[in-house]
Amino acid sequence: MKVVPRASRSEVAGALSDGTMRVRVAAVPEGGKANEELCRLLAQHFGLPVRAVTVVSGHTSTRKRVRIEG
Repeated sequence: MKVVPRASRSEVAGALSDGTMRVRVAAVPEGGKANEELCRLLAQHFGLPVRAVTVVSGHTSTRKRVRIEG
């Protein structure tokens, strides 16, 4: 997953040419705020509770691996 922080709005922006999901989040990448916003956005997108979405790796990177349960 490719995450773009500090975007004008939070949205699932589609896929890159290699099939990686691209997501834009409005939150800043400080103190885990962008990761929290990413989890909220993906949970809403997939119709799941926020606790079902966790960042597995890439906590400080724009490339992340996310676990979605449910």
